[in-house]
Amino acid sequence: MITLLTAFAGLLLLAVLLSSLAHRTILSTAALFLVAGFVLGDGVLGVLSLRPDDELVGTLAELALFAVLFTDGMRVGWAELRSAWRLPGRALGWGLPLTLVITALGAHYLIGLGWIESLLVGAILAPTDPVFAAALVGNEKVPPRLRQLLNVESGVNDGLALPFVMVFLAIAAGSSDLHLGELGLELGLGIVIGVAVPWLAIKLEQTRWFSASTQYEPLNALAIGLLVLALGKATHGNLFLAAFAAGITVATFGERQRASFEHFGELIAELFKLGALLVFGVLITPALLGSVGWQGWVFAILALVLARPAAIWLSFLGSGLSVREQAAVAWFGPKGFASVVYALIVLSSGIAASQQVFQLVAVTIVASILLHSSTDIVVARGFDDERDVPAWFGRVRRARRSPQATSGD
Repeated sequence: MITLLTAFAGLLLLAVLLSSLAHRTILSTAALFLVAGFVLGDGVLGVLSLRPDDELVGTLAELALFAVLFTDGMRVGWAELRSAWRLPGRALGWGLPLTLVITALGAHYLIGLGWIESLLVGAILAPTDPVFAAALVGNEKVPPRLRQLLNVESGVNDGLALPFVMVFLAIAAGSSDLHLGELGLELGLGIVIGVAVPWLAIKLEQTRWFSASTQYEPLNALAIGLLVLALGKATHGNLFLAAFAAGITVATFGERQRASFEHFGELIAELFKLGALLVFGVLITPALLGSVGWQGWVFAILALVLARPAAIWLSFLGSGLSVREQAAVAWFGPKGFASVVYALIVLSSGIAASQQVFQLVAVTIVASILLHSSTDIVVARGFDDERDVPAWFGRVRRARRSPQATSGD
C-alpha cells in the first residue's frame, strides 16, 4: 500500500506539472496514469502488484465512478434535463441497445463466444464513460445541446446497463431465477435515495434552525454524496443511478450548494479517477494484452469505431444534429469505470468464460482510454469558430497578398 501511495503521489505531482501542456495538446493525464500503472505492474517492472479480485481494485473503481457521476449530475438541473431530454432519449432508448447488439455480434463471430457470453460482453461495453468526454462537456464553445446530451447519456446509461449485465450473467451461470424483481428494486432504490437525501438536506439548511458557514459550505454537498453512498451500499440500491440523481437534485434545489461545491467536487472526482486508472493499469500485463490474440484487438477496435458510430447514426436519423455534432457523439463513446466494475463482477462470478470476458473487456478499455483521452481536445477544438478556417489557409492567403502589396509600392 505504501508503494502504491508513493507511486500515485509522484504521478500526481507530474500530472500537475504537465497539466497546462496537457490542456493544449493531445497529452493525456489519464493515459499517463494508465501507462505508468502498466510499467510499474507485475508484467514489466514489478514494483506494484495487484490482482483483479483484490478488494482495493473493485472499491476504488466503484468510488471513482460514483464521484464522477455525482459531480456530472450537478451540471444539469431537472428543468434543463426535462426540456432537453429528446436527444439523450434517443441515445439511451436506441443507441444503448443497438451498441449492445452490434458489440455482441462482434464478440460472437470474431471471438467465438457463445451468444449469452457475447451479449454479456455487449452489455458491459455498452455504457459510455463521462470522464473522457470532459473536454467536450466542459467546453463552452461546444453547442450546449451536445454537451448536455453527452453528460446525461453517460450519467444514466451506467445504471441502465447493469440489469442487462446481471440478467445475462445469471443465464450464463445456469440460473433459472433471473431475480428481475430484485434488479428493479435496486434501480428504484437508487433513484429514491439519490433524490430524497439531497432534497431533505437542502430543505433542512433552508430552515431557520440551520445555516452553513462560508467555510463549511463546500462540505455540504460532500456530506450529501457520502450519505447517498452509504445508504446505497446499506440498502443495495444502484449506486450509479443514485449518484447521478443526487447530483441533479442538488443542481435543481440547491444552486448555492452546487456553486460552492463545483470546483472542490471536480478535484475529488479527478483524484479518484486517476487513482483508479493507476490501479487498472497495474492489472494490465503484457500476458493479458497478448492473451486475446489478434482477433481480440480487432474486436476492441471495431467496438470503438464501428459499434458506437453505427448505433448513433441509426439512433439520430432525422434528429436535427449537424454532421459535426453527430460525428462527435458517435466517436465519444469511451469505455471506462462502469465497464471495469462490471467486468470485475463477471470475473468473480466463476462462470466458465469469466477470464475470457474480462480480458476482452480489458483490452477494449485500454484502447478506449488511449484513443478517446488523446482526441477529446482535438474534437472540442473543432467547435471553436476561430478554427473553422485552417491556420494554413490564413498563411497561404497572406503569402499571396504579400507580392501584390510589394508591387503596389
